Amino acid sequence: MKRLNLTMLVWMCCWAMAWSQPVNYAKMVNPFIGTGGHGHTYPGASMPFGMMQLSPDTRLEGWDGCGGYHYSDSLMYGFSHTHLSGTGVPDYCDLLLMPFTGAVQWKNKDYASPFRHATEKANAGYYEVLLDKHNIHAAVTTSVRSGMHQYRFPAGTATGKVLIDLQHRDEVLESSLEIVNAYELRGMRRSKSWAADQHVYFYIRFEKPIASYGIANDDVEQAGKKTMTGKNVKAWLSFALNGAETLRLKVGISGVSMANAKLNLDTEIKDWNFNALRAKAEAAWNKELGKIAVKGGTKDQQTIFYTALYHTMLAPNVYTDVNGDYRGTDLKVHKATNFTNYSVFSLWDTHRALHPLLSIIDRKRTLDFVQTFLKQHQHGGMLPVWELSGNETFCMIGYHSVPVIVDAYNKGIKGFDTQLALQAMTAYAGSNRFGLDAYRKHGFIGNEKDHESASKTVEYAYDDWCIAEFAKSIGNKEVYNEYYQRAHYYRNLFDPTSKHIRGKMQGLWYNPFKPGEVNNFFTEGNSWHYSFSAQQDISGLINLHGGDAAFLKQLNLMFTTTEPMSGRDQADVTGLIGQYAHGNEPSHHIAYLFNYAGQAWRTQELIHRICTEFYTNQPDGLIGNEDCGQMSAWFVMSAMGFYQVTPGSNQYALGTPLFDEVKVSLENGKQLVIKANGRTANNFYVQSAKLNGKPYSPTFIRHSDIANGGVLDMQMSNQPNLQRGVALKDRPATQLNDDAFVTVPSLANNSNKFAGSTQVEFQAVADGVGIYYRIRKAGEQGGNYQLYKAPFTLTETVDVDFYAQKGQVKSREVSQQFYRIPADKDITVLSKVNTMYSGGGNGMLIDGILGTEHWRGGEWQSYFDSNFEAIVDLRQSKNVSFVGVHVLQDVSPWIVYPKEVQFAYSNDGQNWQTLTTIANKIDATVKGPEVQTLGANVTANARYVKVTVVNGGLLPAWHESAGKPSHLFIDEVIVK
Repeated sequence: MKRLNLTMLVWMCCWAMAWSQPVNYAKMVNPFIGTGGHGHTYPGASMPFGMMQLSPDTRLEGWDGCGGYHYSDSLMYGFSHTHLSGTGVPDYCDLLLMPFTGAVQWKNKDYASPFRHATEKANAGYYEVLLDKHNIHAAVTTSVRSGMHQYRFPAGTATGKVLIDLQHRDEVLESSLEIVNAYELRGMRRSKSWAADQHVYFYIRFEKPIASYGIANDDVEQAGKKTMTGKNVKAWLSFALNGAETLRLKVGISGVSMANAKLNLDTEIKDWNFNALRAKAEAAWNKELGKIAVKGGTKDQQTIFYTALYHTMLAPNVYTDVNGDYRGTDLKVHKATNFTNYSVFSLWDTHRALHPLLSIIDRKRTLDFVQTFLKQHQHGGMLPVWELSGNETFCMIGYHSVPVIVDAYNKGIKGFDTQLALQAMTAYAGSNRFGLDAYRKHGFIGNEKDHESASKTVEYAYDDWCIAEFAKSIGNKEVYNEYYQRAHYYRNLFDPTSKHIRGKMQGLWYNPFKPGEVNNFFTEGNSWHYSFSAQQDISGLINLHGGDAAFLKQLNLMFTTTEPMSGRDQADVTGLIGQYAHGNEPSHHIAYLFNYAGQAWRTQELIHRICTEFYTNQPDGLIGNEDCGQMSAWFVMSAMGFYQVTPGSNQYALGTPLFDEVKVSLENGKQLVIKANGRTANNFYVQSAKLNGKPYSPTFIRHSDIANGGVLDMQMSNQPNLQRGVALKDRPATQLNDDAFVTVPSLANNSNKFAGSTQVEFQAVADGVGIYYRIRKAGEQGGNYQLYKAPFTLTETVDVDFYAQKGQVKSREVSQQFYRIPADKDITVLSKVNTMYSGGGNGMLIDGILGTEHWRGGEWQSYFDSNFEAIVDLRQSKNVSFVGVHVLQDVSPWIVYPKEVQFAYSNDGQNWQTLTTIANKIDATVKGPEVQTLGANVTANARYVKVTVVNGGLLPAWHESAGKPSHLFIDEVIVK
């Protein structure tokens, strides 16, 4: 044994002491990460999962103002008490307070103060800034449901003032303010934004007596008033400082009542010791953040990690008062018994990584989430989709509370009513919401039934697999069988030719198909993102591609393709590597899929790249919206070295650790330690691994490996181990049994409209699978099916019903309408169509088929910020008796009826005479969706009819995008 020299011994002792010393994790957090770019976070103070988020507001509106603050701003309006962390829709920022001196200003642009980032300071649970306008230093900190402001006025200031603005930000439905006594006031605010009916009650207490005050309604001060109600209530209060310079105030909030707001305040903050309250917040954060201890990496990487972990603990939010009262999703008051009720569930995002992370490090809170879901089902009639302050917003798609419940249960987090849970799951999945009726009937959703149909089909199938797994766990075979079948339905939109998930209209693939196009078949993404989103059947997906090699080729193409992103402008689709978009959630699991096909080294490359390039210690250090912790939870999990690709399963795919060592302290008293031996910035490939001292060849770990604690040792290198994880037994896997499932057939036709005749052809299917079809005329019912043997000819308008069968197993049935269109006219369109809404070509404008109110169904053409002009050629001179256009209005998505329609006629195509002008009489106050024919009876002999449809102009004043140009939607030019 070699002797240790004194220098080495001292270094080792210091290192050991440093590792064993308590770490102030709260001060390692940089709350400004994500406040720039499109992160949409806020820098202010909150407790872990706290009801109150006390933070500065610098932005009143706009997408990048969702969190109330943006780092690029230089004006501050004050401090409000509720904020959303990283959402893509604005809300909250309730109850604004602003300190000032001098004359009272009621308008926010007048009372706002310049500020500088150089005077800002923030860490977990604390924020401070210098308000330059009046040289006031403001600091804030919080407890769970209450907070404290501390304003330090310039030396010699005799009177300090505070403005209260209840109108600030979203639309006020009602509000009130009351001066209770010389030290206290109270009030309430009901508002409408993302949440249609949000309730906030508050109680404010000042350390000094109120010397004078004024209350305003509609910015007009009401002399002598101690109470005020209305939709624009504001107040100012003044305080004699007497040389003290510092003014403190405390605020309690509640979703239930002013009395409860006072109770929350009285219970949580009993004195005026600002520093002690800040220290308590810091201690609470250190307890939560200390559940994961990392060693190694750069200082910036440690800051990024603990800020990410901090962001995972800002939502969901406690939505229960200290006495157990809470406002449910029926907007009535209830009492929580043996659980804490929560709010702000961004489940489309957070079911992927946030909730799996919390199921490891915060199991008690995870159980509370499940209990909250079940109460929301009981009170509001459904499990949450995107719940906010007791309001279901129905934002995003799927029913992703289901995987959260199932994942928790499978990890041993029980203690809830499993029969109620299954009933709640199947109640939502069995409803007719958002295309679910078509999904059950046909095995997929066509876009004529509901928009974003391809994404919904894929995500519903995953949720259904979770239901099946849960039913099996609790012994309900009937439900298991039904939902296990439904878990296969994503395959009904998998195109075996392109190897992509594609959208359908009835039974036809939508054409032209561009996998990189962001269109109405997909939710915040395109076909690339959803073609790898069958987490419940990854091994089955590999088989659909034709095996490992073909799957890896397609998967790698996603990360290397030069195909541009096209179609609808989607600000959320950011952080691109090829078509992979880390800035939005559908991509989040995809880099780990190389593990499933035996290329773990490729996963390691990509994970290292994403961790080091897309997460930085800067205000724009998030590549996309934080989305209530999901963007950060991905980083936390991946930086530790593993990720749960399929919540609801017991597997985590291994990646590459970012740190030398990670210690995860579990609630059962055990510790999981992940060591990356030899890790450097370039040594990110895993050469080999040991689990609890034994060689470990799999590229996944099970949840039991985490729950039981232990040590996972990884040997790192700058060269990939191409053989690691190649054997099937060493790969993670999910796979559905295909014995009782047959995919629905797909038509090879490009269109369902024809002139004269058309051939109907089905795509080839697997061996042993027969296709059966029948032809029905409009209005006919039933009829016998026959075996498809070869393409057949149609010469009239009919419906074709079809299904596939193998042995005794049948697919779902699909119906496709085929239309024989009139062949007596032609049309030349002189305007430029919006390529996103082309209606399948100009021929649809004279096909005699009128579109429905469902504008996303592909039947409509759009002309954005422009008129529509076209010439109809009747091929010979004819008597014309009626002319018109069929148009649509749905003002929320920017579609407005035209102002008027002008018709002219000609026999030579050169010389035109006015035929008629029809004015639209339905303005944009009728929000729609609705359709109408703007037409008139006429008398003329003409070969050519020219139509000019005048665009409806700018969006109306009530619209959130007021003043922006509108779409003109048209689907038929009628000439009789």
